[in-house]
Amino acid sequence: MIPAGGQKKKSVMSVKRRSVLIVDDEESICLLYQAELEDRGYDARVQSEPTRVLEEMASHAPDLVVLDIKMPDVSGLDLLAQIKEHFPRVRVVLNSAYGSFKESPAVQQAEAYVVKSSDLSELLDTIETLLP
Repeated sequence: MIPAGGQKKKSVMSVKRRSVLIVDDEESICLLYQAELEDRGYDARVQSEPTRVLEEMASHAPDLVVLDIKMPDVSGLDLLAQIKEHFPRVRVVLNSAYGSFKESPAVQQAEAYVVKSSDLSELLDTIETLLP
C-alpha cells in the first residue's frame, strides 16, 4: 500500500549499513570505537593485527577505515599506501595520539586526520561527514 502523498516508504531492510574497519594495536581502543560506531548504526569491525588488514579488507570490504599510525611491525602510513593501492575507493581516517604526523606528505593520501582523544566527537563527526 502506498501512503498518502504517493511515495512508497523505504524498507529498513533495503538500507545498507555503512561499514567501518577499525585498525589499532590497542584492543581497548578498537572495542571502544566499535561500540560507539555500532550505537550510531554502523557495521563496525576491528582488526588489532595490522599485518592482517588487507586480508580482512578483501573478505569484508569496508566503506571506511579508521587507521592508527604508530603500531608494532607495520607503520600505519605504509599501510595507508597499501590500502590506497589495493582499495582506492575506500576512505581512510588516520587516527593517532600524535599531531606531529600531520605534516608528513604520506598523510595526504588519507581523507582525514584526527588526533586521538577521550572525546570521540571529532572522530565520529568526521566519519559521519565521509559516510553520509
